[in-house]
Amino acid sequence: MKELPQLIKAERLALIDYLETLGPAEWATPSLCGEWTVQDVAAHIAWAPVLKPLKQLVPLAKSGFRLNKASADMAKVWAQRGPEEIVAQLRSNAASGAKPPGVPEIAVLVDAVVHAIDIRRPLNSPRAVPPEAFAQVADFSINSKWPMTISVGGSARKRLTGIQLVAEDYDWSHGEGPPVRAQGEAVLRVLYGRQVTRDELTGEAADQLATRLT
Repeated sequence: MKELPQLIKAERLALIDYLETLGPAEWATPSLCGEWTVQDVAAHIAWAPVLKPLKQLVPLAKSGFRLNKASADMAKVWAQRGPEEIVAQLRSNAASGAKPPGVPEIAVLVDAVVHAIDIRRPLNSPRAVPPEAFAQVADFSINSKWPMTISVGGSARKRLTGIQLVAEDYDWSHGEGPPVRAQGEAVLRVLYGRQVTRDELTGEAADQLATRLT
């Protein structure tokens, strides 16, 4: 079984290898992250881990101390550096194990896995998440508390109140109540507040969960 640093490096490198195959139109494709493009997302995970704490204060203040807006604003600025520089920084992060200050190491794995989904799904290029990475990323969303939930799509526990969410292709489930089943990638999108369509969900509580996600 891989240790957490090994999982992080493997997931980072898998995304880097994929990004290197993209053309200009693909880099400009809207991601699953609101108004962010693929290039914006890649820029965010390239430079957020190496941003000095003091340099976060100015964009945070300009955003009215709204963390997600500040992150989006910085990502769009960093994205202007272009794909080649973004990929080079991502490779540097993978080699050094860089992580944003003040966050647990598991959050770095979450960023690598979830942002890869944000990038890959709109480009119709899914990749199966390794089981040992999947379980840790899924569990992190369930265990996260405010203010950590601000940057991970809100409270997954509240989203799943009275429902059991089951990953059909992994040995993972959470909650009590009528079940909702989905493929693992869709489960992670549910947990992290990304778009999930009704036809991706099955089970007794599928309609109930789909309503909550709209």
